[in-house]
Amino acid sequence: MPGQKENFFVYADPDKCLGCKSCEIACGLEHAKADLITAVLEKYPVQPRNYVVQAGGIKTPVQCRQCEDAPCALVCPTEAIFQQDGMVALDRRACFGCKNCSMVCPFGAIRVKSEAKESGDRRIKRAKALKCDLCIDESGEVSADSCACIQACPTKAISLVDSDVLRKKLMEARVGELAQAFATDK
Repeated sequence: MPGQKENFFVYADPDKCLGCKSCEIACGLEHAKADLITAVLEKYPVQPRNYVVQAGGIKTPVQCRQCEDAPCALVCPTEAIFQQDGMVALDRRACFGCKNCSMVCPFGAIRVKSEAKESGDRRIKRAKALKCDLCIDESGEVSADSCACIQACPTKAISLVDSDVLRKKLMEARVGELAQAFATDK
């Protein structure tokens, strides 16, 4: 649609990632609305929306890429996941934990976790999806300053990008590689 913003997403440079999991901890604490000491002492459920993986010697955090044509939104039977204001949003109240979103996410970035709630004298467990929400600030804006994982990364491996900026950086990198390849051929 003309005038529609492209989705922002969090990008991690695997060359800079230490695998320290500071981003996971910061994300979990941000969503638990607690500091580390309080979360430990009060036994808060700290559930990050991202997680660090290691494959082939590369470490990098994985989180929702805010897909333009999000498969998770297409398969959600309750429309708990939907496109809004340049991001893929999740209304956890509408989620009943069917796991469709988790199965179709091409990045494996959506997890469905059980949560215990007290209801009178009973403890009820309900499954809910968890995905990166870009730590939207009070004004509803997305910024690198509001993303807990970006702020916590000690090597600044994580950044908030939009598709246009990323495409430009990728093109510049490819041009640089081509120039280097031709220079070594001579």
